[in-house]
Amino acid sequence: MKTVGSGKKANFGIMRALGAMSGTSLDGVDAAVVETDGLRIVGFGAQDYRAYSQEERDVLTAALGTWGGGAADKAARIVEAAHIEVLRGFEDVDLIGFHGQTLAHEPRGRGTCQVGDGQALAEALGRPVVWDFRSSDVQLGGEGAPLAPFFHFACAKWIGGERPLCFLNLGGVGNITWVDPRKAAPEDEGALLAFDTGPANAPVNDLMRERLGLDCDRDGAVAMEGEVETGALELFLAEPYFTRMPPKSLDRNDFAEMVGLVRELSDADAAATLTAMCAAGVAAGMAHCPKPPEKVLVTGGGRKNPVLMEMLRVSLDCPVVPVEEVGLDGDMLEAQAFAYLAVRVARGLPTSCPATTGVSALVGGGVVSDPE
Repeated sequence: MKTVGSGKKANFGIMRALGAMSGTSLDGVDAAVVETDGLRIVGFGAQDYRAYSQEERDVLTAALGTWGGGAADKAARIVEAAHIEVLRGFEDVDLIGFHGQTLAHEPRGRGTCQVGDGQALAEALGRPVVWDFRSSDVQLGGEGAPLAPFFHFACAKWIGGERPLCFLNLGGVGNITWVDPRKAAPEDEGALLAFDTGPANAPVNDLMRERLGLDCDRDGAVAMEGEVETGALELFLAEPYFTRMPPKSLDRNDFAEMVGLVRELSDADAAATLTAMCAAGVAAGMAHCPKPPEKVLVTGGGRKNPVLMEMLRVSLDCPVVPVEEVGLDGDMLEAQAFAYLAVRVARGLPTSCPATTGVSALVGGGVVSDPE
């Protein structure tokens, strides 16, 4: 096992990297191949998805907010087994980027906790595994999140972007990356700004499970029948987080009291209000962008919710479209991001900078584990 830090840029050969992501929505493991030299994207390869069973999801949910102990150990075993199962189906890859499962995130306190042992994956899969992407950033004063912005910069180049644009990821927590693709590199001044916008799908998913036994509000069907409780929305927006200057990040449970704000509402009104809170957090965050973006490209599960997408279109002053409209895959973008970042780590390139996580200097965070 070895830790890899930052190094000098060079003209590298193309690698086939396999990335895996298990997000805070706790739905399952995404896996996808990216062909890259760590600077530019050459192409995208095979992909797969392995859903968590309800029993597995219950164990992971019980471990959220923990920093170790029995619950975290049980979660780690599930995360490792699920990843090994899906990643074994890929052939002809040079290395693997493994994010693990975030259980707790407190960058200004105890740090960040992702479970899953990259060395165990390397042994099981017979490939080098890059993992523990966040710890180095947090240790140097950064938020440790979001980590996809350097990949978003490469995506903006890949799609031929010529003006500033935003990538908006709506998973369990929302995060946004403002990109100026006219810059030469992601670490250049003015190339990126990134931060968490607020809760996204997690509160709605939790509400659906608690009240209706559903995994999510599929197609926004429940929220579509409800009305937004403006008083609860105003209380939500009064949280100091929204006026804090970025970079900034959140834990999945930082806004757990949101569910309390809608507890007395009907199912439909509660879902509509929580969905509106997600959109309102994004709208508040847009005020921090250095320049208005040409468009907002939405990735993650939230882009499949027509109620949420319409709320975003009404509240933002630019087109809001799924990333599929520019030829990207919104289901796999985060997995692809960790494939791309794995190559950067292996080759000594930075993966975060002051404008993306608030870290004090360029950081190439991550550990490379080789199979014995």
